[in-house]
Amino acid sequence: MDALFTSTLMVAIAEIGDKTQLLAIVLATRFRKPVPIILGILAATIANHFLAALVGAQAAAFLDGAWFSYLVAASFIVMGLWTLIPDTLDEDEEPAPPRWGAFVATTIAFFLVEMGDKTQLATIALGARFHDVVAVTAGTTLGMMIANVPAVFLGNELIKRIPMKVVHMIAAALFILIGVWMLADTAGLFASA
Repeated sequence: MDALFTSTLMVAIAEIGDKTQLLAIVLATRFRKPVPIILGILAATIANHFLAALVGAQAAAFLDGAWFSYLVAASFIVMGLWTLIPDTLDEDEEPAPPRWGAFVATTIAFFLVEMGDKTQLATIALGARFHDVVAVTAGTTLGMMIANVPAVFLGNELIKRIPMKVVHMIAAALFILIGVWMLADTAGLFASA
């Protein structure tokens, strides 16, 4: 349950203002068909985050040791700092042409834009931390849906009303706190005497 809750919370907060959320808004304004867009986001996220969680869990299984725990903890801190840098949707990251339909365009665009994104890297780190591919995938997917479904329905109005700087700072603090906690735990600072 810890893996599911932590994964959901981390990704839901980190996704606000992320380029995939901006992509959800672009797709919603282009297609004006929320259900196929939401289903496309769901399909792409499950596929992408399952693979990411699997990579993280497998890496942790093969690379067991204190040094790997320190590396995972450091990756959370780096992701926290990265969260402070606002995302934009680049021109070369335009969604697929409308001729493909809302579901296919969304699925392909989300899967590709999520590659190397901070939420995908967070999913890898969460998979390595919790060694539970299913719970991490379910949590990160739920977090993506919590952040992106309102973006599909409310579009630009949502982005105008949420203070992105505050959200990014909260997300960064969560990533950094988890990283610091993992560093302290790996160093044995929480061990009972």
